[in-house]
Parts: sequence; structure tokens; C-alpha cells
Amino acid sequence: MQATKISSCYLGPQISPEEFVTEHFFLYLVKGRMNGYDGNKYATLEAGECCLVRKNHLARYNKQKQDNAFEKVVVIFDEDFLKRCQEKYQFAIIKSDKGDAFLRLKDDALIPNFLQSLAPYYNGNGQIDPLFADIKREELLLILLKTNPELYTILFDFTEPSKINLEEFMNRNFRFNVSLERFAYMTGRSLSTFKRDFEKIFSDTPSHWLMQKRLHEAYFLLEKTGKKVSDTYLEVGFEDLSHFSFVFKKQFGVAPSEVLGKV
Repeated sequence: MQATKISSCYLGPQISPEEFVTEHFFLYLVKGRMNGYDGNKYATLEAGECCLVRKNHLARYNKQKQDNAFEKVVVIFDEDFLKRCQEKYQFAIIKSDKGDAFLRLKDDALIPNFLQSLAPYYNGNGQIDPLFADIKREELLLILLKTNPELYTILFDFTEPSKINLEEFMNRNFRFNVSLERFAYMTGRSLSTFKRDFEKIFSDTPSHWLMQKRLHEAYFLLEKTGKKVSDTYLEVGFEDLSHFSFVFKKQFGVAPSEVLGKV
């Protein structure tokens, strides 16, 4: 794939940087490397590759710089935009099967050519002239549907998550740092139903259970794998290192650094 001359660029409405993906977005890596994880599979994106990150999924990624730079093109396909396109082109609305958060897209010359076409509208500060933003998003959408027809059933599925196995889901995804409201939504429940079902299954409140699971996972990682404390607290779902250290010592009687590499 020919590298685009555009550096980091963001096209579409702003979305929350949390680990719950609220809208579909296209990601093209210009420079660097990205390692992603969705609770089920790992995905790696190299410079010159692209993927669709699917909404209503949990996802986290870490970036590796190339020549001291990490550059990407992100195009958001929010639901309002997709509904307008569906109405305009009369795309069928079909419920999709649950899949991975990171969907690798086929290598096709139309995509790098599209990225090159953004250059005249790019102001160098990560923004495209708003006058052309939706036109360019629509152009990319049509390209992706042509080159990856399976996206029809993903992008034009506007249904909310259905009720799923709560125990299996939580045991797989407790490391993600998202709110209880997000966990409830992803399992197809209201918050009150989520809490009620959770206590029936785990005989514990969600908040206390999550804390205990994350702390014991952190202890395991520190003791058995020798992961750094500064990496571990983020990996298991804590936001703040000092808070993690405090609750860890309260739980186990030792500081995280004292457990590191004991095995």
C-alpha cells in the first residue's frame, strides 16, 4: 500500500476515548504500530494497514512509535451519519452476528487513493474543512462497502445489544475500565437488572467483585509474569496508580513492588 502524505487526521464527530467503542470508526495507520485487544482476540496493525473498529465493543490498544512518531487517520461513522446514508441509498438493515472489535479490511488501491484525496482539505491540525467532511466520509463509506461487502450487515445494524450470558461476559471482560452502565448495556440489561442478575450469579455486588477480581489478577501478573507495576494497574482496569497501590496493600498487606518477581 502506498503511504499517504497525510499525518494524523480525524474526520467526524468526537467520540469518548473510553474503552467502550460508542461508534464505528475506520482506522488507517500512517506511521507506527498498534496492538489492540477486545477481551477475546489480539489484533496488530502495521503502517499502511487499516481496520474497522466496531461499536458496542470493548477495546484497548497501545501504540508504538516509528521515528518518534505515531500517525493515523480516523474516520468516525456515527449512527446519525449512517442512518442518513441508509436513507439516501436505501441500504438494507440487517442484524449482524457478534464479531471481533477489530475487523481487518481488505488491501485495495481505492483506500490509499482516498486518503491522498484528503490532502487538499487537511489543515495540518488534524482537521478537515467541515464543508467537505461529510462528503469525504460518504465517499469512504461507499469505497469500504464496495471492497468489503460484509460491512453492510455491520454498519447498518442499528439494534441494541441483546441479553447475553452475564457470568461468561464478566469473567472475560473484568479488566476493562468502563462503568457499570456500560457493562449493563453490553449484556443487554438495564442497570437495575444488571445489578440484580449479577448478585444472583456472583453473590456479590458488581463494584466489590470487580475490585477483587482486578486486585487478584494484578497480584498474579506481578508475581508470575514480572510485569511492571506501572503497566499492571492499567492492564487490570485501574485508573490511578496511587489508588491501586493503596487498595493493593490494604488487600494483601504488601505494596505491589514487594510482590514483583517473587516467583
